[in-house]
Amino acid sequence: MPSNLGLAHFWQQGDLVTHSVAILLLVLSIASWSLTITRFFQQLRFNRAMDSVFTSFWEADSIGVALEKIEREDKTGVFARLAQAGVQAAQAHQRHAERGIGAGVNLSETVTRALRSQIVRSQVGIESGLTFLASVGATAPFIGLFGTVWGIYHALVALSGSSQVVLDKVAGPVGEALIMTAAGLFVAIPAVLAYNALTRANRLIFAQLDGFAHDLHAYLTTGVHLPAVTGQAASARPVPVQAAA
Repeated sequence: MPSNLGLAHFWQQGDLVTHSVAILLLVLSIASWSLTITRFFQQLRFNRAMDSVFTSFWEADSIGVALEKIEREDKTGVFARLAQAGVQAAQAHQRHAERGIGAGVNLSETVTRALRSQIVRSQVGIESGLTFLASVGATAPFIGLFGTVWGIYHALVALSGSSQVVLDKVAGPVGEALIMTAAGLFVAIPAVLAYNALTRANRLIFAQLDGFAHDLHAYLTTGVHLPAVTGQAASARPVPVQAAA
């Protein structure tokens, strides 16, 4: 490649708009890759947690021990907070019923509302950053295309004053301008792939949360453990709903 062509030459010849587009694409790329790597390690923690927290929780001798075990095993805190929310709701309903406050409120509705609220809060945290990845994947190609159009426009303006225009004088600047389109695609493609992968992984986590919530609801309202999609052993002993010591 001639020394007067290429990325360095394009940067030197670029104006404020060209530099701004290039810097914006660089920032979006760094941010999307950082978010992707962070979420990847988060998914690994979720996978490790799901392998152990359910068994540890359901094999506990009491609700206090069960909460201590799940807090120790669950490095993400998602399943531990769900268990705490359900147990606290059941214990609060029991205290109120003993004092005559809210005696007409159904225990099942109280526990269901607490579990749903906690699942929604967990989903907000788990899905944080996905909107950014989707936005990067959708807009980065157009940002790069804008840089290309701007670069071609300035290349043609620079050549308009020449009395004789040959192909090599046009192909070089136009080829340099196309670098911006390639940069936009380079930023967008990993972001889209990461978004799709994380969305699928999150669906699996939400399924585990729903199954765990179903089990907790059955325990806290009937005292009987009904196995759900979380894969706990059906022979695990029920945990009585009593205040932790």
